[in-house]
Amino acid sequence: MKIHAIVRPPGRNFKSCLSEHPLHHTLDFELALEQHKKYCQTLEDLGVDLIKLDPDDEHPDSCFVEDTVVVHANRAMITRMAKESRRGESDRIEAVLSEFKQIESVKAPGTLEGGDVVHLPDSLLCGITKRTNSEGATQMERWLEIPVLLIKDLNIMHIKSHITYLERNTILVNPRYVEDPVLEPYSKIVLPPEEMHSANTLTIGNVVIMSARHNKSSQLVKEAGFDVIQLNMSEFEKCDGALTCLSILF
Repeated sequence: MKIHAIVRPPGRNFKSCLSEHPLHHTLDFELALEQHKKYCQTLEDLGVDLIKLDPDDEHPDSCFVEDTVVVHANRAMITRMAKESRRGESDRIEAVLSEFKQIESVKAPGTLEGGDVVHLPDSLLCGITKRTNSEGATQMERWLEIPVLLIKDLNIMHIKSHITYLERNTILVNPRYVEDPVLEPYSKIVLPPEEMHSANTLTIGNVVIMSARHNKSSQLVKEAGFDVIQLNMSEFEKCDGALTCLSILF
């Protein structure tokens, strides 16, 4: 089955992105554009059909399209961002996805962001975090008609910075969550303490795309039998973003 991905390059105001990264002030916009182009080329090389949107200069975080929607089967749930400055990013996404999927939107007081949703074989794992609340998770479960498992940690922004699914019943996981009972059924690749935030990876078939900064984690993934492509995502990491954030796969 053909894999599609919606992508959108950073807009001209990307430097105003929401970020707590200590090197945010060093963000290089031109380098970010180059890195995004390389990311898109990598997806295309892996056989993904890209739907390329124009930049959204009104919303600094709009390149992080994953946060705008959660897609499952023939349905899509348009999210409701926790930060009001990000609401509006989903308008163009909804227009595109409506050609492929049945659409519903999260209603207040629910909040939900795609960076808090991990797609597992028969369920979704949703983080209850700074950006997603229980009401948002409940609305998503109801509309997408798939079981939603919860991990609550109000100290983090998105659960995908700590857990991603790699295929073959295998997850990449930050040590702090390794004993969580909802993860018990899965084989675990536990991140090294010095790279505990390197879990945000993107898997296409048997290929896992990972940050160039995380060599120890990449080696563990290779040893588990996956092929690995490492990309330099430095400028997106300065906006607290990563690999999954930059595309909507369906």
